[in-house]
Amino acid sequence: MNTAHNPLLDFSDLPRFDAVKPEHVSPAIDALLEENRAVVARLEGPMQEVSWASFVEPLEDSTERLGRAWSIIGHMNAVVDTPELRAAYNENLPKVTEFWTELGQNLALFEKYKALRASKEYDTLAPARKKIIENALRDFRLGGAELPDDKKQRFAEIQERQAALATRFSENVLDATNDYALFVDSEADLAGLPDDAKQAARATAERDGKPGYKFTLHFPSYFPILQYADKRELRETIYRANVTKASELGAKPEWDNTANIAELLKLRDEEAKLLGFKNYAEVSLVPKMAETPQHVIAFLEDLAKRARPFAENDLAELRAFAKKELGLDKLEAWDVAYASEKLREQRYAFSEQELKQYFPEPKVVEGLFRVVRTLFGVDIKTDSAPTWHKDVKFYRVEKDGQLLAQFYLDLYARNGKRGGAWMDDARNRRILDGKVQTPVAYLTCNFSEPTVADGKQKPALFTHDEVITLFHEFGHGLHHMLTQVEELGVSGITGVEWDAVELPSQFMENFCWEWDVLQHMTAHADTGAPLPRELFDKMIAAKNFQAGLQTLRQVEFALFDMHLHFDHDSYGGRTAQDVLNDVRHRVAVMVPPEFNRFQNSFSHIFAGGYAAGYYSYKWAEVLSADAYGAFEEAGASGGNVLSVETGRRFQREILAVGGSRPALESFMAFRGREPNIDALLRHSGMTS
Repeated sequence: MNTAHNPLLDFSDLPRFDAVKPEHVSPAIDALLEENRAVVARLEGPMQEVSWASFVEPLEDSTERLGRAWSIIGHMNAVVDTPELRAAYNENLPKVTEFWTELGQNLALFEKYKALRASKEYDTLAPARKKIIENALRDFRLGGAELPDDKKQRFAEIQERQAALATRFSENVLDATNDYALFVDSEADLAGLPDDAKQAARATAERDGKPGYKFTLHFPSYFPILQYADKRELRETIYRANVTKASELGAKPEWDNTANIAELLKLRDEEAKLLGFKNYAEVSLVPKMAETPQHVIAFLEDLAKRARPFAENDLAELRAFAKKELGLDKLEAWDVAYASEKLREQRYAFSEQELKQYFPEPKVVEGLFRVVRTLFGVDIKTDSAPTWHKDVKFYRVEKDGQLLAQFYLDLYARNGKRGGAWMDDARNRRILDGKVQTPVAYLTCNFSEPTVADGKQKPALFTHDEVITLFHEFGHGLHHMLTQVEELGVSGITGVEWDAVELPSQFMENFCWEWDVLQHMTAHADTGAPLPRELFDKMIAAKNFQAGLQTLRQVEFALFDMHLHFDHDSYGGRTAQDVLNDVRHRVAVMVPPEFNRFQNSFSHIFAGGYAAGYYSYKWAEVLSADAYGAFEEAGASGGNVLSVETGRRFQREILAVGGSRPALESFMAFRGREPNIDALLRHSGMTS
């Protein structure tokens, strides 16, 4: 392979993002697939003895290179989408999917793993290697390795089609988001909107060479209208555009995801039946902590029952306030964020906007790093590397002067970048050629970019919710970067049960509510003064504002997802919309308008790996709230919530071990007992 001319084939160090072009994609993927198929062919052949060194290592070495190259391509496709890159990605997606499906069905390799499991060597292997072999045997069964040849062919077709549909789903959401523009000529129509939101909209219009103000469906652009705009018609316009995107009610029929959803559900159902399961939810749960779909549904319904009285109270208060104070006889969906913000301001005497002035990006990022340094004894320093966009920053994580990991931080929303926030891995920790290969992570958010006012650039200001999001994604990053496991298949977040993977991320969110943390990570945008204690106390008082409504909303999404993949007949006459309507009428206290097409942009379950797994957020929240309880206990017994001893134990028992043992074992090693839901209910203010 000629690495000199194709940056995607250079694995000597960090990805060469500044050199990667769409025309590099196909030659690199073809070369890597050829190399991988040659390795597989050799490993399929007769072996005197199947061992870790002769069989698992060469397979891991080869597939890792393919995974790393495809990760670069997939990442760029998500953050700097162009027609040329999208075309190259879509051209190669079927080839890559086909290879992984073939690999997962390869009976010869399956037999070799079985032989290794039955060998004398197995008993001498480290627990991490044993776990990799057990996971491989499970994944071969889930990958259709035991199917007869004719069914294998159909299984492979299903995998390829699902990958294409998931990509199309994502593209439709992105295209509908990028395409939408709401132009407002008069500043008077923007009454109520904060200055920074108006400045950003003005700058966006200027970039298009247009007068007035331009709003888009990127969250930092449209949400301030829903939250602050006094003009009700404006709120309704942007609400309607957002909840109908990528649907039959949206701008373009070719971006409608309705048919993609229906076909994905049928294919998932067919996949489950081929593998001998009753439904796709059962397939999804095999590698997770939860035992059965019924177990998950019971957990969610119990949570809904506990949250419902609080949610009903939240809504009754909001309706009464909206009628009395805002003259809104009927509270509509596009009024909820606006009325909630006004009620919060009245009740707690502060606004989200006032709070936002205390969270400039440099101070927040440094505050996050301070928490990590204190708890886990590591240093975080700026570093340099080629990046995909001028706004991306790069850092290194060190301990005692030794490099542990590196990460990219891509914080701002922009056209061509997928919405939401996520962590992904560019490279895993492992031993390679006798040396430690250190992990590298991507940390991606979609926050407002810095604005220019009076000719001066001001740092980006984050809402407190955005600060929480940053801590959340960094928790995933820590799980990936602070691992001490040196086996690829269970290093970092790899091999961790999907419904436990949110534990470190949701755990980190808790620090955003601690005075010991916030006083060090706030500085007013104009005066530089830290967050006043009085404002912090108001924040804490308001912490569980509408927690009942928010909990029910998450339960609604999770039940919708589980029922879609458990007891919905995808071949019957009922649609995903019908399932969502059923769940809403059973769970929600405020049902959205009939035109709401939330599911058409629900990328988590249709394009993001959370199918029959969205419940994981609530499931892991039980774990994370209970784990955080150990830090609260340390603080209550005369110490500090930033307890060094507790932090080191969390690192040792949860972050460092990655997927090398079951998540429940890791939790119990840290907490000394099984998880308990009480901490979650207490943190959410849902205790009587």
